[in-house]
Amino acid sequence: MKYSSLLLLLFMVVNSSAQQIKPITKLETVYIDYNGREVKARTLLVQSRIPMSIKDAWRNVKSPALLEFVAKGMVNFKFVGEILPKQWQVGRTYGVRMRILGFIPFGGIHYLFIEKIEEDNFKISTKEWDKGAKVWNHQIAMRDMGDGSTYYEDSITIYGGWMTMVITSFAKRFYMHRQRRWQLVAANNLRFGE
Repeated sequence: MKYSSLLLLLFMVVNSSAQQIKPITKLETVYIDYNGREVKARTLLVQSRIPMSIKDAWRNVKSPALLEFVAKGMVNFKFVGEILPKQWQVGRTYGVRMRILGFIPFGGIHYLFIEKIEEDNFKISTKEWDKGAKVWNHQIAMRDMGDGSTYYEDSITIYGGWMTMVITSFAKRFYMHRQRRWQLVAANNLRFGE
């Protein structure tokens, strides 16, 4: 009897801590301009708290190596062309081949244009696209929570024609996975881009 009670208590503790780090998601329909016409797109918002200082989180998020780490287990990236810099560079476009679960090709070459990196506001904006996702506009926003942790938000506007809902469903799982992997970055005090 004591053994089963102990297992139940352990399950409750593990389950409650897992719920604390579960990202919050919101989805909304929006209309955007695509090639001179108004199209129906989706905006996905994924938010969580990262138990890491904003200084360390901000340094990490500006590194392509962090992207590879937080995507690991769901998507593997192979960058096309040049050797990646230690930090993303504004005005540059990077091409990547993505493989779901490490072996299923997805979307051909995915392009990431680094539109803005706002050092004072802790924001990064990209314009991204590939064969399926004609629009994948992504903004990362961070805010110091004042207790040694960081509020982290991914906002992604997605348009892929008739595939918009399928791509958005994938994106939701992908960004939730990324934000859960951020918890590993914080727990192990990992540093990228140095």
